[in-house]
Amino acid sequence: MLIHTESFARAGLVGNPSDGYFGKTLSIAFRNFSAKLTMYESPELVLEPGDVDDAVFASPEALLRDIQLFGYYGGIRLMKAVSKLFFLYCYDHGVRIPSRNFTARFTSDIPRLVGLSGSSAICTAMLKALQTFYEIEIPLEIQPTICLQAERDELGIQCGLQDRVIQIYEGLVFMDFNQKLVESRGFGEYERLPTSLLPRLYISFDPARAEVSGTYHRKLRVLFEEKKPDILKAMSEFADLAQQARDALTSGHPEKLTALMNANFDLRDRIFHVSDANRRMVHTARNAGCSAKFAGSGGAIVGTYEDDQQYARLVDAMSGIGCTTFKPVFE
Repeated sequence: MLIHTESFARAGLVGNPSDGYFGKTLSIAFRNFSAKLTMYESPELVLEPGDVDDAVFASPEALLRDIQLFGYYGGIRLMKAVSKLFFLYCYDHGVRIPSRNFTARFTSDIPRLVGLSGSSAICTAMLKALQTFYEIEIPLEIQPTICLQAERDELGIQCGLQDRVIQIYEGLVFMDFNQKLVESRGFGEYERLPTSLLPRLYISFDPARAEVSGTYHRKLRVLFEEKKPDILKAMSEFADLAQQARDALTSGHPEKLTALMNANFDLRDRIFHVSDANRRMVHTARNAGCSAKFAGSGGAIVGTYEDDQQYARLVDAMSGIGCTTFKPVFE
């Protein structure tokens, strides 16, 4: 039995970072980049190092930078954590696990630490493979929560549900993380929408902007738990922007997404004081006539453009500051 699973990179269109704070988000998963996992039966249970489990370095400086960015563990810890929670879920729900072991290995071409959700892609691909290998189907709405718990609770990585939801559901999804629902059952309301509703989108990232997203989320978590009025108000505003975006798309007004995406970044910058390097990415795209906001926590932006001529200007402008730009592919 040879199993292949894949989880795709994602971009938050509107509403992030409110997903971890009972807000709402509108997100896409695109197929330009992905984490791929292979699993097959073997005498022992083996998790093989992947291409983010670096063990060869060009210099002491390279070793130090790698540890500062990625810690001492790469993809193996993610596979371990997801496996643990998968098995515990089965035990807790009285689901019989067939008596067989596996070997799992992964590869990923998702740009690292630029806010396109590389780590959660490994987690979700692993969970998909485990279900197929053991012929056990976990309800779709529960799967993102298991992946969230693997990263947040097992590994101490500050994160929200958005990335895991979109990588399990794929395509375009509107998510409502209503507090009563999330706290009572562990998941929110997730609505799949046709990607054909979307306007023209681009994504641009700076490979040199690698940052650990958990650092940003830890700071935000502290402020939220301290119930800072401006933070609580901002989360409500992010959620409202996402709701407006969903309603605009479903009512046939994709052009409204441009202003809503810009407003999402402007609110974030006003409250959280975005770094100059990240702000430059957004302003460069806007100077080319496009809308722009963070795809995640920084290092990559997503926005709308009007036509091929404007897109060409955008590519040139972003290239001038070291960024790679592409159009997201959904099929």
